[in-house]
Amino acid sequence: MSAAAKYTLGRIGLFVVVLLALLPVELNIFLKLMLALAFSAAASFFLLRGWRDEMAEEMAAAAERRRAEKERLRSALAGDDQPSTDQPSTDRPSTDRPSTDRPSTDRP
Repeated sequence: MSAAAKYTLGRIGLFVVVLLALLPVELNIFLKLMLALAFSAAASFFLLRGWRDEMAEEMAAAAERRRAEKERLRSALAGDDQPSTDQPSTDRPSTDRPSTDRPSTDRP
C-alpha cells in the first residue's frame, strides 16, 4: 500500500475515533465535527509523523523522476541527446538517404 493511502486512511481513522469519543458529549453535531477535525489534525501531527515523512519522500522521488524525464524529453526535442549504446535510436533519420522533412529547393 502506498504511503499516501496509509496516511490518508490514518487521518480518516483518527477523525472517526475522535468523533466517536465526542458522541456521548451533549453538543451540537456541527461543533462535534469541528472539534473532531481539530483534535484529529493535532493528533495526526504527532501520531502519523512516520507515515507523513514516508509519503513526503515518495512524493519527492516522484517529482524528481518527472523532472528528470522532462529534461530528457526537452533535450531530445532540442537535438542535444546522445543515442544510447544499447538501444538504437529510432527518432533520428538515417544519414545515408536524403531527408524528406523539407521540400527540395533545386527545382527551377
